[in-house]
Amino acid sequence: MASGAGSSMLYSFLLFTVILSLQEMYRSKLASTELFTILGGFISSLLFLVLLTLIGNYQETCGMKTGWGAVIIAEAVALIAAGTVHRVCITTCFLFSAGLLYEVNKLSGVILSKSDSKTRRY
Repeated sequence: MASGAGSSMLYSFLLFTVILSLQEMYRSKLASTELFTILGGFISSLLFLVLLTLIGNYQETCGMKTGWGAVIIAEAVALIAAGTVHRVCITTCFLFSAGLLYEVNKLSGVILSKSDSKTRRY
């Protein structure tokens, strides 16, 4: 395991654990008003993003290609975590996660095209 990927996986795992713990600690506060319920969905979508990073780094370390399986697993875990707060958090988590997934996909496309152009020049 490369040290960069290993530390990235460790940071992702620790961040996932901290976010999930804080979300569960403040579950009643997040379910108290409409705005906090939306915030709870956004926090759950951050869980999706961190878990997707963790799974993706693990798969890349093992030499596997990351695909839709990682997205589905990360989304399922995030939706379950959102469901422990409030039912509306499930919907907002899904919507925020879709937006984050779109942005991550767009960002990875930009990074890949930059790395391709660097390799073609030399």
